[in-house]
Amino acid sequence: MLDSMDAPSTRPYLIRALYEWCTDSGFTPFIAVQVDDAVRVPMEFVKDGEIVLNVSFDATSALKLGNEYIEFKGRFGGVARDILVPVDHVLAIYARENGQGMAFPLSTKTPNKTQSPDAEGVKRAPGAALTAVDAAQEADPEPTPPKSPAPASRPALTRIK
Repeated sequence: MLDSMDAPSTRPYLIRALYEWCTDSGFTPFIAVQVDDAVRVPMEFVKDGEIVLNVSFDATSALKLGNEYIEFKGRFGGVARDILVPVDHVLAIYARENGQGMAFPLSTKTPNKTQSPDAEGVKRAPGAALTAVDAAQEADPEPTPPKSPAPASRPALTRIK
């Protein structure tokens, strides 16, 4: 019997399962990725050390969801790029349309952490949906307050002759 330390990670299996659920349900699977030297993505699209990638069938070519890496070819700004993401750098996988999915803790193997250790785990009820807003809040522990709406003014009709 395998010791829990010797057992393979469940992360790649969960990623594949949620990818399959998204595609079977007609949703677009997105992955949020922590970027460092081990990740091969277009750096001009990285924001705050993270990137969100569309991994749908329509957006990728030669997609391989392996146990160690997620590999595919994708187009960014019309230019084809080879993408390589270590599975332990995947922070979340979710459906674009409804935000349902799963977030993962930051890997302890990742050498270049961009967050403090106390910001690693976001407390979420079991089975709660991860939304794009949740993923953004995980990346930025102190979100900026929402902008107040513009003062309401009375609409005016302008006559043009």
